[in-house]
Amino acid sequence: QVQLVESGGGLVQAGDSLRLSCAASGRAFSSYHMGWFRQAPGREREFLAVISGRGGSIYYADSVKGRFTISRDNARNTVYLQMNSLKPEDTAVYYCAASQSGSIATPWKKDSYNYWGQGTQVTVSS
Repeated sequence: QVQLVESGGGLVQAGDSLRLSCAASGRAFSSYHMGWFRQAPGREREFLAVISGRGGSIYYADSVKGRFTISRDNARNTVYLQMNSLKPEDTAVYYCAASQSGSIATPWKKDSYNYWGQGTQVTVSS
Protein backbone atom coordinates (compact mmCIF):
# COMPACT_ATOMS: atom_id res chain seq x y z
CA GLN A 1 0.00 0.00 0.00
CA VAL A 2 1.26 3.44 -0.94
CA GLN A 3 -0.18 6.73 0.23
CA LEU A 4 0.52 9.86 -1.77
CA VAL A 5 0.20 13.45 -0.57
CA GLU A 6 0.60 16.36 -2.95
CA SER A 7 1.59 19.86 -1.89
CA GLY A 8 2.83 23.11 -3.38
CA GLY A 9 -0.25 24.28 -5.24
CA GLY A 10 -1.61 27.79 -4.98
CA LEU A 11 -2.67 30.95 -6.78
CA VAL A 12 -0.09 32.47 -9.10
CA GLN A 13 0.01 34.87 -12.02
CA ALA A 14 0.61 33.97 -15.64
CA GLY A 15 4.31 33.54 -16.28
CA ASP A 16 5.10 32.48 -12.71
CA SER A 17 6.57 29.16 -11.61
CA LEU A 18 5.50 26.58 -9.06
CA ARG A 19 7.01 23.37 -7.81
CA LEU A 20 4.65 20.64 -6.74
CA SER A 21 5.72 17.86 -4.42
CA CYS A 22 4.27 14.43 -3.86
CA ALA A 23 5.36 12.60 -0.74
CA ALA A 24 4.91 8.84 -0.66
CA SER A 25 4.59 6.57 2.32
CA GLY A 26 5.34 2.89 2.26
CA ARG A 27 8.31 0.86 1.19
CA ALA A 28 10.08 0.37 -2.10
CA PHE A 29 9.35 3.84 -3.44
CA SER A 30 12.18 3.49 -5.92
CA SER A 31 10.41 0.55 -7.55
CA TYR A 32 7.40 2.66 -8.57
CA HIS A 33 6.91 4.63 -11.71
CA MET A 34 5.51 8.00 -10.68
CA GLY A 35 3.25 10.14 -12.79
CA TRP A 36 1.60 13.55 -12.69
CA PHE A 37 -1.87 14.28 -14.03
CA ARG A 38 -4.21 17.24 -13.82
CA GLN A 39 -7.94 17.77 -14.09
CA ALA A 40 -9.67 21.02 -14.90
CA PRO A 41 -13.38 21.52 -14.16
CA GLY A 42 -15.54 19.68 -16.66
CA ARG A 43 -12.59 17.99 -18.34
CA GLU A 44 -10.99 14.56 -18.32
CA ARG A 45 -7.97 13.89 -16.18
CA GLU A 46 -4.95 14.69 -18.33
CA PHE A 47 -1.57 13.00 -18.26
CA LEU A 48 1.43 15.31 -17.83
CA ALA A 49 4.60 13.35 -17.11
CA VAL A 50 6.00 10.09 -15.79
CA ILE A 51 9.35 9.10 -14.33
CA SER A 52 10.73 5.60 -13.84
CA GLY A 53 11.72 4.21 -10.48
CA ARG A 54 15.35 5.31 -10.58
CA GLY A 55 14.68 8.35 -12.74
CA GLY A 56 16.39 7.04 -15.84
CA SER A 57 13.34 7.26 -18.05
CA ILE A 58 11.06 10.29 -18.35
CA TYR A 59 8.17 10.98 -20.68
CA TYR A 60 6.11 14.15 -21.10
CA ALA A 61 2.83 15.05 -22.70
CA ASP A 62 3.31 17.40 -25.64
CA SER A 63 1.16 20.00 -23.89
CA VAL A 64 3.78 20.57 -21.17
CA LYS A 65 7.03 19.52 -22.79
CA GLY A 66 9.61 22.26 -22.36
CA ARG A 67 7.72 24.00 -19.53
CA PHE A 68 7.29 21.26 -16.91
CA THR A 69 10.00 19.06 -15.42
CA ILE A 70 9.44 15.90 -13.42
CA SER A 71 12.06 14.65 -10.98
CA ARG A 72 12.30 12.44 -7.93
CA ASP A 73 14.33 12.03 -4.77
CA ASN A 74 14.13 8.43 -3.68
CA ALA A 75 15.93 9.16 -0.42
CA ARG A 76 13.01 11.45 0.48
CA ASN A 77 10.28 9.30 -1.12
CA THR A 78 9.21 12.36 -3.07
CA VAL A 79 8.47 13.20 -6.68
CA TYR A 80 8.37 16.76 -7.97
CA LEU A 81 6.81 18.68 -10.81
CA GLN A 82 8.52 21.96 -11.64
CA MET A 83 6.15 24.15 -13.63
CA ASN A 84 7.45 27.22 -15.43
CA SER A 85 5.83 29.88 -17.59
CA LEU A 86 2.43 29.03 -16.20
CA LYS A 87 -0.65 29.94 -18.21
CA PRO A 88 -4.29 30.38 -17.18
CA GLU A 89 -5.10 27.14 -19.01
CA ASP A 90 -2.82 25.31 -16.56
CA THR A 91 -5.43 25.92 -13.87
CA ALA A 92 -6.50 22.53 -12.53
CA VAL A 93 -6.21 20.09 -9.67
CA TYR A 94 -2.88 18.31 -9.97
CA TYR A 95 -2.52 14.68 -8.96
CA CYS A 96 0.41 12.37 -8.54
CA ALA A 97 0.06 8.65 -9.13
CA ALA A 98 2.16 5.55 -8.56
CA SER A 99 2.45 2.44 -10.67
CA GLN A 100 3.71 -0.89 -9.36
CA SER A 101 4.52 -2.11 -12.83
CA GLY A 102 8.16 -2.57 -13.72
CA SER A 103 7.43 -0.89 -17.01
CA ILE A 104 4.48 1.08 -18.35
CA ALA A 105 3.46 0.66 -21.96
CA THR A 106 0.80 3.35 -21.73
CA PRO A 107 1.82 5.88 -19.07
CA TRP A 108 -0.79 8.37 -20.31
CA LYS A 109 -3.62 6.10 -19.23
CA LYS A 110 -5.04 6.46 -15.72
CA ASP A 111 -5.52 2.70 -15.51
CA SER A 112 -1.75 2.22 -15.61
CA TYR A 113 -1.50 3.53 -12.05
CA ASN A 114 -2.42 1.78 -8.82
CA TYR A 115 -2.36 4.66 -6.32
CA TRP A 116 -3.44 8.28 -6.41
CA GLY A 117 -3.08 11.30 -4.19
CA GLN A 118 -5.90 13.65 -3.26
CA GLY A 119 -4.65 16.44 -5.48
CA THR A 120 -3.49 20.02 -5.04
CA GLN A 121 -5.17 23.03 -6.65
CA VAL A 122 -3.19 25.23 -9.00
CA THR A 123 -4.83 28.45 -10.16
CA VAL A 124 -3.15 30.72 -12.68
CA SER A 125 -4.58 34.20 -13.08
CA SER A 126 -4.15 36.25 -16.25
